[in-house]
Amino acid sequence: MFDGVAKRYDLTNTVISAGQDRYWRWATRRAVAPRPGERVLDLAAGTGVSTVELGKSGAWCVATDFSQGMLAAGRFRRVPMVAGDAMALPFADNSFDAVTISFGLRNVADIDLALREMWRVTKPGGRVVVCEFSTPVFAPFRTVYMEYLMKALPRVARAVSSNPDAYVYLAESIRAWPNQRRLARRIGEAGWDQVQWRDLTGGIVALHRAYKLG
Repeated sequence: MFDGVAKRYDLTNTVISAGQDRYWRWATRRAVAPRPGERVLDLAAGTGVSTVELGKSGAWCVATDFSQGMLAAGRFRRVPMVAGDAMALPFADNSFDAVTISFGLRNVADIDLALREMWRVTKPGGRVVVCEFSTPVFAPFRTVYMEYLMKALPRVARAVSSNPDAYVYLAESIRAWPNQRRLARRIGEAGWDQVQWRDLTGGIVALHRAYKLG
């Protein structure tokens, strides 16, 4: 499915988010707080646009994605790219100072296994940042947002996406995704400590951050 949307993926994301995707990438980089000399894994990186944002810090950042079509669509970007499965990451234990995943955790078959794999490849004292669609906190806004997801978003996707049917799945997966508190609990159960979250755009997106202290 993601191979099928790769060609116009970045454009479609910008259109359906009304440009908020740029702000979400910036906020994710701020939450990761990468420093020069650090090693950062950008998981479910797609075409690598998020990896480029992370790399502005001077850290060494690698893009990893299950979809080789997505990586191929972003091969013009000057970032290292590795095809890999979030449930069996092709990296050694304690390899990275930070791991981040943006809008990809929903698409993993075993979310808890992926969170444990991210913990495994992170150095002791390192951190994880999960940027993912979430639940708007203001009830009237939540109602409007869900209407947009289920009705307007597929129509917009038909106009700009190379595979509009994929965005029906997108809307359904967002609606079924756990809210901020439930996701925080699952991150903690995977071994991460000091789990906190911050809402973006009224809770349309949430940034969860945690640390590997064990």
